[in-house]
Amino acid sequence: MQTQHRQADGVAKFGGWLFRQRTWLPLPIVAALLSIPSTAPSLVVLAAGVTTVAAGEALRLWAVQHIGVISRTRSDRLGPLIRTGPFGLVRNPLYVGNLLLWIGFAISAGMLWFVPVIALVLGVEYHAIVRWEEGLLEERLGDSYRTYKAEVGRWLPKTGRQSSVASLQSEASVSSPFSWGETLFSERGTLIAIALGYGLLWMKFAVSG
Repeated sequence: MQTQHRQADGVAKFGGWLFRQRTWLPLPIVAALLSIPSTAPSLVVLAAGVTTVAAGEALRLWAVQHIGVISRTRSDRLGPLIRTGPFGLVRNPLYVGNLLLWIGFAISAGMLWFVPVIALVLGVEYHAIVRWEEGLLEERLGDSYRTYKAEVGRWLPKTGRQSSVASLQSEASVSSPFSWGETLFSERGTLIAIALGYGLLWMKFAVSG
């Protein structure tokens, strides 16, 4: 038990370090997508990639509309416990959205073999970060967060518990605290990065073609 506890502490500490380095951590993935030679995808594959990116960003926008600018912090500052919107379905919708974004870009780049690599790398990274965040939230929010953990899945919706999908959807229908204008402004960096990413992919294929 003590060994498992030390291992958990080690994962959480690693997650805290990863959280503080989030700005540059995606750069190796960006470099791989742009520098590794690949064939321009067919229209069907490209459409699948764009759709996946759109789904990831839609999930992020929905989440940001409920959590606000706290999602942009690089410190360990925490806001109130959010249970509305996608946070009533899974505890980490922003990270799920990020994963969809990167998978979508890999598909759009015609690098289908790179999808499991991204899933593995980001899976390890987000798992560690979430372990660190959960420790902070349990310490600061106590029983309210522990109850939330028991009712809402970390990555996938839970079924058969008191917080049923129907009740979660009812809770999610409560007016969100941020307008779409505020949401788009807070999410502007990601939206610009998506546009820039597709521009760079276009340049990659234009040069190689």
